[in-house]
This record gives sequence, structure tokens and C-alpha cells, in this order.
Amino acid sequence: MIEAARVSWRYGANPVIDAVSVTARPGRVLGLIGPNGSGKTTLLRLLYGALRSDTGAVSVDGDTLRDLRAREAARRLAVVVQESGGETALTVAELVLLGRGPHLSTFQRAGRYDQQIAARCLARVGATHLGARAFASLSGGERQRVLIARALAQQATHLLLDEPTNHLDIRYQHEILHLVRTLGTCSIVVLHDLNLAARYCDDLVLLGHGGIVAAGTTDEVLDPTVIESVYGIGIQRLDLDGAIHLLFHPVTADPDTAQRSTA
Repeated sequence: MIEAARVSWRYGANPVIDAVSVTARPGRVLGLIGPNGSGKTTLLRLLYGALRSDTGAVSVDGDTLRDLRAREAARRLAVVVQESGGETALTVAELVLLGRGPHLSTFQRAGRYDQQIAARCLARVGATHLGARAFASLSGGERQRVLIARALAQQATHLLLDEPTNHLDIRYQHEILHLVRTLGTCSIVVLHDLNLAARYCDDLVLLGHGGIVAAGTTDEVLDPTVIESVYGIGIQRLDLDGAIHLLFHPVTADPDTAQRSTA
């Protein structure tokens, strides 16, 4: 379980996250959604310790995150971020093997067991054929799958992902999120696509204006009235065979109102 109690962050004088509290429960996928600039990635960074809030605290399974040693934190939290660069000279297989680092002592080298785990993780994301390739030579979608494989190789109990479907085609968007959903870990994922969030998240936190607009189960949060007020777009919700589907349409001004405003 990951719990954040009244965490905050500001860039200069502008508050992005203001006294926000979030709980991600074991075995469930929590989605962070909201418009651009609503603070999704900032909140995720607070949750895994890349940013340190001046207020409140973040805890992992009851232990305060800032009190955990780096190795212990890495055994509990695996993170996939968007800005991981491709300048490394490592091959894909070598990069994924780095995920075993938290389980090795300071001068211990990865062994056959670690290599087997790394190979299985590459297979789980459909990237076995990339093993000998230089990571820097991969496309954006290929890199994303490899970074997820590295996170899986950590065998952490919590998985945090910032837009994991970015650069992926439709097939791999669904395959990756289905994989995350079936891992049984406590997972937190930043998503822009609300229909993907509806399909693969158990719980959602909707962010806007520096705080939480709505939080709860996916069914509760994806209320068209609430979503429309945050995104400024018309939404029709369809519940078909137990699944939520959202249809979007531009919000148009009432003709009579528009005519009066120009009179």
C-alpha cells in the first residue's frame, strides 16, 4: 500500500499539488487522470520520492518513504518514467538486467538466475527479439516496453508508471495495461486516455486546479458531469457488458445564447 497524506508541490510561486491525500491499495490499479498541467506526473514523483513534499508524508506499507534506504525503496518500488533517455550504450538485455540491482550486494554480479528473470520479463512485454539490440537504436514504443521489462525485473511489490502507453500502438497499449492489471502488485499509473483508464484501473484520482476533484472506484469517478466540468468537453457514458465506454463531443454554445451575446 502507498499512502500520501497532504503532500504538496509548487514550481516557483505556482502550486501544482496542494495538500493532496491519496491511497493506493494492494492488488489494485490506481489511475491518475486529469487535463494537461493538472499535476499527475508531479503527484506520481511525490509518491515514489523523486520529489519531496514540504508538507505531509508518503508511506509504503506503513513505512515512511523518506526513511527507507535506497536499496530497500528499490525493492518495494519499481518506476517507469517517460524521460528515460536513449543515450546509453547498453543493449536491451543489459538494460533489463539492471532491474536486478536492488537484489544484489554492492560488488555482486548478476548471475544465471538474474538473467533468467530478465529474459522472462522481456518475453512478458513481447520484446525478446530485441535483446541484442542497442537500447539507443529502438523506437519510442520499443523503448517503453523495454523499460517496463526492467521494472518487472525488480520484482517490486509496487509499480508506478508515467504514461506507459505513450508511443505504443493500440495492440501494445492494451497488452501492457492488461499485464499491469494481472501482476497483482499495488500499481499506480498516469493515463491521458480515459477509456484505457476505464478498462484497466480499479480506482481513479481525478486531478484539477491543484487538488483532487474526485476519487474512488472507476465507476464512481467517471461521472460525465464531473468529467465534463474538468475537461471542458461533452461526454456520453455507455455501460455495455459491465464495461464503461466514453464518447466525446465538443461543447457548443446554445444558439440563442450566442446570438444574444453578439447583439
